[in-house]
Amino acid sequence: MSICPLCEFYNGKVIEMENEMIAAAVNEAVKPNYESEIIGIIRGNDSPKIMLQKLDDYHGSDIADVIEQLNSTERKKLFRICEVSMLAEAFEHLEEETAAEYLMEINYKKSSDIISELETDNAVGILHAIPKDKREMIFEFLDVDIRKEIRLIASFDDDEIGSKMTTNCIIIRENLSVKEAMNELIKQAEENDNITTLFVVDESEYFYGAIDLKDLITARSGVPLESLISTSFPYVYANESIDDCIERLKDYSEDSIPVLDNTNKLLGVITAQSLIEVVDDEMGEDYAKFAGLTAEEDLNEPLKQSMIKRLPWLLALLVLGLLVSGVVGAFEKVVAQLTLIMAFQSLILDMSGNVGTQSLAVTIRVLMDENLTVKQKVKLVVKEMRVGFFNGLILGILSFVMVGLYIMLFKHKDPLFSFAVSGCIGVSLILAMLISSAVGTLIPLFFKKIKVDPAVASGPLITTVNDLVAVVTYYGMSWILLLNILKLS
Repeated sequence: MSICPLCEFYNGKVIEMENEMIAAAVNEAVKPNYESEIIGIIRGNDSPKIMLQKLDDYHGSDIADVIEQLNSTERKKLFRICEVSMLAEAFEHLEEETAAEYLMEINYKKSSDIISELETDNAVGILHAIPKDKREMIFEFLDVDIRKEIRLIASFDDDEIGSKMTTNCIIIRENLSVKEAMNELIKQAEENDNITTLFVVDESEYFYGAIDLKDLITARSGVPLESLISTSFPYVYANESIDDCIERLKDYSEDSIPVLDNTNKLLGVITAQSLIEVVDDEMGEDYAKFAGLTAEEDLNEPLKQSMIKRLPWLLALLVLGLLVSGVVGAFEKVVAQLTLIMAFQSLILDMSGNVGTQSLAVTIRVLMDENLTVKQKVKLVVKEMRVGFFNGLILGILSFVMVGLYIMLFKHKDPLFSFAVSGCIGVSLILAMLISSAVGTLIPLFFKKIKVDPAVASGPLITTVNDLVAVVTYYGMSWILLLNILKLS
């Protein structure tokens, strides 16, 4: 008896899926709990040497997660046992404020050794979070070269890309041979672990280009070093603002991007890890602004500071809210004669606010492209208005039918009155969504034009402005259509 090929294929796929599900379940069941294992080692009675050997098998990120779960006594035990390199790897995965707090539990000499092992930008951030007197004590134990590097990074403002760079990179001269370049690589690799790209400078320390590590390793000794150098390698200037150059940095897939001073001398590099952190920070700031805050908040922030961050926008929104209420009061005659329409006010307001916020999000995303032309901006406004109109048309028709039936069946009104009111709601919805789409697009474009971060055109602002638009549209249409044209009351 022959088996249907389709059935055979189907049965095979079912068996394959079942095997995958079983494998996934087994993997989940046997997945080790690293945090529990590390805590067990720290709380155990092994000698320091054995404990260190066991902890050496774990990633710095796992140890960092555990540090935050330990009490002060257990942390100090861990800090005494672990080597500097192991602690530095763990501290790289901690928030700067948290790392600073724990660093103060370690003696000054070991603290300075940990700082020396960190990426320079992380070291600066952690030192900034340590009280001045203790920071100066740690600073005294640092090598002269490390101090110089830290002062260099600290000299840049937080919004400048130079504040995020590290001096942990390989730098060679362009007049070396391939063999000499390899020797220089081996020599510098003892102190620097970002070795996938070698950066080349001339005899005056001016940035010349970059060499991929693979190209250097595979090059024959007789090949000129010049032929390996990419002189069109991307770079940024240390004083550039993060907002201005972050999009360019994201476009490159390089492990490290050189950072130059204003005389084109190489100062350091931005690593891929630092770039991820910068993008994450920028997204957090934009999200805070989008929520109507002046900056990000955290769990431990003092009450007064959180209030100061939120209050400016809330005061502005209060004024706009009073304006909306004043507009509603101006239509008191309409509400008095047609009290039923009050029940559907929130429908218009909510849909208007949602559409405006959607247009705002799309516009802010598009405005990340600094090269937008006027024609493209006009096209964006027209597109968003078309989307708002056609979505409003669909929802307006649905509202006309559903609200009309609701008023007729549940409020026991005659069909003319019911569908006149629902028709007014449908038309108001179309107009409100059309106007809100335009408002949600034009406001961030205006902010961008006057050199203000468009993210400050936040969700609460757009929603409140669109509430005003929706109220005027809804009650205006009710006054025109229902009272003056149809004479309903």
